[in-house]
Amino acid sequence: MKDANLAPDDALPPTGGPLPPPWPGRLVEIDGRATYVRDTPGTSTQAEPAVYVHGLGGSAQNWTDLAGLVSDRLAGQAIDLPGFGRSDAPPRGGYRQPALAARVARVIEHADRGPVHLFGNSLGGAVAARVAATRPDLVRTLTLISPAMPFIQPRSAHARMLPVLMIPRARREIEERVRSVPAEQLARGILSICFADMSRVAPQRMEEAVAEATARQQVPWAAEAYIGTLRGLAGSFLVPASLPGSSSLWRLATRITAPTLVVWGRQDRLVDVALAPRTARAIPDSRLLLLDGVGHTAQLEMPRILARAVLAFLDEARLPSGA
Repeated sequence: MKDANLAPDDALPPTGGPLPPPWPGRLVEIDGRATYVRDTPGTSTQAEPAVYVHGLGGSAQNWTDLAGLVSDRLAGQAIDLPGFGRSDAPPRGGYRQPALAARVARVIEHADRGPVHLFGNSLGGAVAARVAATRPDLVRTLTLISPAMPFIQPRSAHARMLPVLMIPRARREIEERVRSVPAEQLARGILSICFADMSRVAPQRMEEAVAEATARQQVPWAAEAYIGTLRGLAGSFLVPASLPGSSSLWRLATRITAPTLVVWGRQDRLVDVALAPRTARAIPDSRLLLLDGVGHTAQLEMPRILARAVLAFLDEARLPSGA
């Protein structure tokens, strides 16, 4: 593990001007299921392929700003995970992490753009790490932003949710709440948990988040996707890393061969920042960036700082070993 570097600010497009709208998307049918993909075209002929994977309750829209800032270097595809955004719900049992990772791998294979620069935030970070560990042929570099690495603390929200998720009546109550909460309240609540400083949410981005929440409430499987994925995430926390052949994410992390950038906000309220150095140490070729005043979604809160880290990381990853 080593410290991450930052490219100079003038390596990015100048600040100012209107924010870009969410990138246009399309449905891609793979193995009989539709995955929604938002394309961020590269702005240079040297742009290399990238794939972005969002977190629990998020969507491909979460990558709008970062993907635009690095488009001179990366031609991106941000995907909606199964059951989220505008993607189809998966087959039964398809919300567990191995199934989500298999879907991301199939998207990369179907596009025939690999190996790619793979990005993941939160749940998407855990999924991206699994892809990098199990399909190294598909991953050129890996960027993990507050990845949902397994941890259980007796007083944590994850620990309290485990028994609740197993009770059918409680699940129905959660589903009803997801459907009934006003879209603006839902969007604002999610952002307030993810952001360290809500003043960083631009009015345009808030409007887009509310529109997305409104659309999600019309999807029949919206609550099922959230609860099913949360159960799969919580279940992954209980897999011991010490068992032979274990599928624990901690054990898988040691198998990642791609150069990796680990980014964490010091004010992350969802995944303990204490896991940041442990995550970076577990991955053989890693560098770590800790961001002050940032919460769980650095790509939304501080996209410009993150883009500078990504550009420096891409330059470093191009260097011959030992350079």
